[in-house]
Amino acid sequence: MLWLPEVGEKPFCIASMDPLGLLVVDVGPFSHALHTLKMGDLIWIKGPLGHGFHPEGERLLFVAGGYGVAPLYPLAALARTQGRRIHVCIGARTESGVLLADKFTKIDCGLSLTTEDGSKGMQGLATKAAEKAMRESKFDTLYACGPNAMLSALAEMCCQHRMNYQFSWEAHMRCGMGLCGSCEVPTSLAPALPPGWLACYDGPVFIKRWEK
Repeated sequence: MLWLPEVGEKPFCIASMDPLGLLVVDVGPFSHALHTLKMGDLIWIKGPLGHGFHPEGERLLFVAGGYGVAPLYPLAALARTQGRRIHVCIGARTESGVLLADKFTKIDCGLSLTTEDGSKGMQGLATKAAEKAMRESKFDTLYACGPNAMLSALAEMCCQHRMNYQFSWEAHMRCGMGLCGSCEVPTSLAPALPPGWLACYDGPVFIKRWEK
C-alpha cells in the first residue's frame, strides 16, 4: 500500500524486489500525484502484505491484463533461473498499454499479445490468448493478475481443464492484519473466491491446486 498525505492511499503490486520497485501509470488523481514527485521526495509504504506467488511445475502459463503485468515479471525472472518454461499472455486496450513485453522476451519467455482495438498482436482480451495457449500446449500452473472479470473467467477455464492456478486479487488493505475487513473481496466480484476471503490475510494471491 502506498500513502501520500493529503492525497490518499492505493494498493500496488510489487514489480521488482531488489531494489523494491513499483509500476505506476498516470491514470488517476493518486497516480498523477506520484508522477509529480521529484527525486528525494518521500513516499510512505505499508507492507508487503499477505502472501505472494510460488513457482510450481515445469511449464507455466502467465496471463496479465493491463497493469497486472507488474508482479508477473519478477515471478518469471525467478522461475526462469530455476529452469521452468514460461509462456506469457499480455492483454491491453491499445498498443501503448502493452507493458514489459520486451523484458519477458529477454529472459526467453514465449509471448502472446492481445489488444482490444487490434493495434498490437491478436485482437481481443488476454483470456482469448490464454485459451488458445491452453489448447495448443499443456501447462502445470496458470498465474494471473488483472481485472476481476478476467480472473473470474480464467478460473472457469482452469476448472474446465483442472489446471492449478495462482491469481493475485487487488483490494484496499487498511489494517493489514485481517481485522477490519476492508480488503474482503466480495464473491459477487470474484465467484472463484471463498466467502469472507481477505486480501491482506488470505491473499492477495489465491492458490488453487487440484487433487490428482
